[in-house]
Amino acid sequence: MTPALNPIPFWFLRHGETDWNAEGRSQGRTDIPLNAVGLQQARRAALAMVDRGVVTIVASPLSRALRTAEIVAEALQLPVSTDSDLQEVAFGAEEGQPMGDWYDDWIAGTFTPDGAETFQGLHDRAVAAINRATALPGPVMVVAHGALFRALRMALGHKPNVRTPNALPILCAPPARGAVWEVSPVELPAM
Repeated sequence: MTPALNPIPFWFLRHGETDWNAEGRSQGRTDIPLNAVGLQQARRAALAMVDRGVVTIVASPLSRALRTAEIVAEALQLPVSTDSDLQEVAFGAEEGQPMGDWYDDWIAGTFTPDGAETFQGLHDRAVAAINRATALPGPVMVVAHGALFRALRMALGHKPNVRTPNALPILCAPPARGAVWEVSPVELPAM
């Protein structure tokens, strides 16, 4: 049985840009740091999150997500905890390669790159990590990765294969009725 999300709202923030993002390369578990644009994006996201009531920040331990979380946490005067299950999907042989057109097949479960994690495995791991995070005092902000949010989009009742912009805070709120969550990006301040 596919695990379900706790019906508790949470904020999701994908990390800021890295050089591999800018080059269109799959990162996966390869620990690529934020570039100058990514640092600026993280600062902009931090400004957008001031006065939104976040009390807990949980991040992937990969440096691009952790550094993004630290920048937001500094603006909100909060600590950051990590959860290894928030790490990006292991893309195996595709890590470092140009983004391909295999995502739909990977999501459908008909193709998994050599040495990579299945989409279902990513989905189940992501849901478990979000459920642990939302069990903490809230509102909670989770700082993680793009493919991980694709899996969460499926759990939220949305089409999964949609690219999430770097460092755009998104409020995920359970539905009043039905199975489709509200996914609401915030308007970012000008820089």
